[in-house]
Amino acid sequence: MSHKRIPKRKAAIAVGGVAALGAAVILLPNANASQDNSAGAATPKTLKATGASDLSSQIAGLLGDAFAGSYYDSATQQLVVNVISGDNNNVVVQAEKAGAKVREVQNSTAELTAAAKVLKTKATIPGTAWSVDPKTNKIQVLADSTVTGSKWDTVLSTVKSLGTDMATVKKTAGSFKTLVSGGDAIFAQTDQGGVRCSLGFNVTASDGTPAFLTAGHCGVAAKQWSDTQDGQPIATVDQAVFPGNDFSLVKYDDPATQTTSDVNVGNGQTVQITQAEDATVGTQVFRMGSTTGLHDGTVTGLDATVNFQSETDPNGVDTVNGLIQTDVCAEAGDSGGSLFTQDGGAVGLTSGGSGDCTSGGETFFQPVTAALTATGATLGDAGAGAGAGDDTATADPSATAADPSATDGTGDQSGAVDPNATDGTGDQSGAVDPNATDGTGDATGDGTGTGADDGSSLTSNH
Repeated sequence: MSHKRIPKRKAAIAVGGVAALGAAVILLPNANASQDNSAGAATPKTLKATGASDLSSQIAGLLGDAFAGSYYDSATQQLVVNVISGDNNNVVVQAEKAGAKVREVQNSTAELTAAAKVLKTKATIPGTAWSVDPKTNKIQVLADSTVTGSKWDTVLSTVKSLGTDMATVKKTAGSFKTLVSGGDAIFAQTDQGGVRCSLGFNVTASDGTPAFLTAGHCGVAAKQWSDTQDGQPIATVDQAVFPGNDFSLVKYDDPATQTTSDVNVGNGQTVQITQAEDATVGTQVFRMGSTTGLHDGTVTGLDATVNFQSETDPNGVDTVNGLIQTDVCAEAGDSGGSLFTQDGGAVGLTSGGSGDCTSGGETFFQPVTAALTATGATLGDAGAGAGAGDDTATADPSATAADPSATDGTGDQSGAVDPNATDGTGDQSGAVDPNATDGTGDATGDGTGTGADDGSSLTSNH
């Protein structure tokens, strides 16, 4: 019996990218060449980012409590491993023999974890975030523009209480908010209006049916999703977790749906997704979003905690843990979209952040590996011959990023859910402006609740 196949337009939506976003503006660099030294050699290995992630995991298991984090030095293409050696120099030798560049540091993983717990207890304030930075061997604490007065004083006093050389703190522009729409847009209708999110990666659910991963706050906001603004639903949420984590497993309604395991990066090009991998600080990553197109940056922190202002409780906080922190830009509307490596590694799902793609900012991502483990799904195609016949071009390493100024389908990252809303906060979930003619909403907002969040408050979106 022949299988039904998604039309090419729909298949593109199912792979987490936006087609025809405009002229190219950012080049994907050539993949790094790999050069492995002989086993047991003390000279650090030259590695690609994927190899660095694997080596870090191996060394962490080898060193145990002496392991204090690691990061990838992209300039030298080497993995740098932090160790707490004390009087035992053997741990340094072990890490060097494994192929890492080793440096001794002051703060152990246990001490940094304990400090993060203090922050959770005393500084869980909407607009704050923190993550471990192995480059500085400290916790980096961020506070957005809404953290002022006594709240800012609380953050400073809490960081000071951790002791010297344990944490850094800085203000960040804008406000932390969940971001919806990324990759190819997916749409839903709620009692409050239209919502737009993005598909991250196609997966196979534990029962063998085709599905995809997206942000958890998207799955919490709406149950059924379509590939067009006013189209019939094509997929239904099976699992959704937010807050705490931020992922959803959404199953295609037709079990014969055939999908592809790639990310559409625009201009008819795709990046094949071959594996899920953990993030490593210092590695280059790429994010695809339906609003801003393709952008790249660097992983800057792991195990990040972000405190979003609750949408449902004016005095509440939606805390998400275990996120990947990056300096990749994003804007409201990019939630759920794909974070990946040039080598085809699925790394994360866009959760939220601050700033924009004009001035920059911080963006946080739900790790794909954690989402797969929690849902029981596996990365890749579902069904026999999935994706067969898709003639989309494969992206060359010199493929280019989509132009964020393009107007064909980039849309509104955060348009208001309710066109009659009066609170002026907007909705980060990429809600559709009912007056828009292209189904994407208004990207500017006007303070009436009909457009993008103006950055005046930390908001959570769907």
